Amino acid sequence: MATRTDAPSRREQILKEAARLFAERGFHGVGVDEIGAAVGISGPGLYRHFAGKDAMLAELLVGISGRLLTGGKRRVAESDGRDPGALLDSLIEGHIDFALDDRPLITLHDRELDRLRDSDRKLVRQLQRQYVELWVASLREVYPGLAEPAARSAVHSVFGLLNSTPHLGRPGSLPGRGATAELLHRMARGAFAAAAA
Repeated sequence: MATRTDAPSRREQILKEAARLFAERGFHGVGVDEIGAAVGISGPGLYRHFAGKDAMLAELLVGISGRLLTGGKRRVAESDGRDPGALLDSLIEGHIDFALDDRPLITLHDRELDRLRDSDRKLVRQLQRQYVELWVASLREVYPGLAEPAARSAVHSVFGLLNSTPHLGRPGSLPGRGATAELLHRMARGAFAAAAA
């Protein structure tokens, strides 16, 4: 996600370009030579970093699920239960950062998750379930009358809203990152308030 300031490693560069290319043309529509060319190395040179395209896909999809969960847990720990509304806002902000900064990964997840080996796909789902539960717990702190199944449905609905960013148009066509983030935040909060009404 977008908080790093140090230069990305070669491995991170490869993953970023692989995500972009896979999202644009599909997993099977991209060869290792194209990924290598995008980062300035030969296609076979990629094998010094990854066993193949399948390994890149797994690292991308397992990796983002793990990062979202880790970031969510960090936000929960930092809140220390002091202000449930602030925690919910923080979770929303973290997910918006992902949705705006890692748009190719959303497309990749939607299109290519089934291409993962069973064990990797199960790990992605496990990480995602844990991430959802962080949100459900936070949402029910803000809206104590909201039943758990309704809270879970609301969280999934808000994820659908926030993860719609690949369909918003090209980054230059958006009203600006800050304005888009504010709009998504208001919409997420509004959806949660509607679910609790």
